[in-house]
Amino acid sequence: MPSHEKALAAAASAAAALMLVRSVANELLPDEVRDALRSGASYLRSRVSSRHTITVERKLDTFTHNHVYEAIRTYLAGHANIRAQQHLCVICMDEDEKMTVALADGEEMADVYDGAEFRWCHIYRSVPTGNSGGGGGGNGKQLEAHSFEVTFHKKHKEKALKEYLPFIVATAKAMRQQERALQIHMNEGSDVWSPMDLHHPSTFDTLAMDPKLKQSIVDDLNRFIKRKDYYKRIGKAWKRGYLLYGPPGTGKSSLIAAMANHLRFDIYDLELTAVQSNSDLRMLLVGISSRSILVVEDIDCTIKLQQREGGEEDTNSDSSDPEKGRDKVTLSGLLNFVDGLWSAAGEERIIVFTTNYKERLDPALLRPGRMDMHIYMGYCTPESFRILGKNYHLIDYHAMYPEIEKLIEEVMVTPAEVAEVLMRNDDADVALHDLVDVLKSKLNDASVKTEHVSANNQEDDGDDV
Repeated sequence: MPSHEKALAAAASAAAALMLVRSVANELLPDEVRDALRSGASYLRSRVSSRHTITVERKLDTFTHNHVYEAIRTYLAGHANIRAQQHLCVICMDEDEKMTVALADGEEMADVYDGAEFRWCHIYRSVPTGNSGGGGGGNGKQLEAHSFEVTFHKKHKEKALKEYLPFIVATAKAMRQQERALQIHMNEGSDVWSPMDLHHPSTFDTLAMDPKLKQSIVDDLNRFIKRKDYYKRIGKAWKRGYLLYGPPGTGKSSLIAAMANHLRFDIYDLELTAVQSNSDLRMLLVGISSRSILVVEDIDCTIKLQQREGGEEDTNSDSSDPEKGRDKVTLSGLLNFVDGLWSAAGEERIIVFTTNYKERLDPALLRPGRMDMHIYMGYCTPESFRILGKNYHLIDYHAMYPEIEKLIEEVMVTPAEVAEVLMRNDDADVALHDLVDVLKSKLNDASVKTEHVSANNQEDDGDDV
């Protein structure tokens, strides 16, 4: 016990001596000398310690925010272990937005990247900005200073600066892109886009179409967004064209929405009938952002495009104004954006044309490099019917499925028609019975029509004889 008391007394004496020395130093030494001593002490500690630290401030100056800080906050919010953290901060900027979880002040969180552990801590402190009146101290205004500190073993310093932090910035960018609200833009008048939020729920999981065709579209989209360097190497604009064709009600618009939701791309819905000239069309098209989908629906009937060259103009055009006639929207003007010089004004773009009648389109629109993938949106099949049954009634199989699928193979019915019947009743049994009745009615109508056509043909043959 006496030796223990002596040790405590010695420690107390040493602490008192250190406090006295620190007090004297603060009183007698100039600020410059004290700063130099602190820097020297920090340097010695860094040389002795195996742990290094990087600090990321929230603001670079009074007006400029540090985007690396925001990226770290987004990244850590998405990777925080809610069960392990004792103290969390919950943030919600708008009542319509979901809540996000962030590190509270002083809390630590561990993250592992490529086998290396990095420990994060959020730091908050008040920083004096100077005296407000020029006299007396202590009346200066305080500013809130936020920062993140990450500590790691010194052997990982190169990895932290050149790999880990860039990885965080890229990951945070992808996370924000995934969470942001998509927009659909419509052209108001001739050369102005008007945006609004897009909340279309269509996804490739809910899309009623042939599973193999659906997967080929997903694979093609995924391959496209990963090939930035490839397109640059081969000297082509980073874009891809899709032609969706088939009868009305087969899901062309739903497929476009599913593509937008899958890629997280905005949609630009171009109404060609509202565009007065090629120059206006050019102004609209160069205003489209990268990472977007340009859509021209029913391109065969929205506007009568003039021939590109050497052909006759539309006979219904206004010939009294030759200047207007020369400058109106032409097929050539549209093609120049699809794959001409103007197609390079932006990157990572999808171009989608839809039509109910592919045969009416100018072959110049259809060749590879303009419409790279032609997708036939056909009538309902047994496979697409099962997807609709799952979507609308949450069932994978029903006793009536064999009868319905046999009828679907014999009747031309669109997915939209099937969906409309399934929506009529929340009871799956009732809805499926109604669908059988509808399919049988369509089958009978088709049989009557066929018999009528056959009878007419026989009468024509008799007249010829």
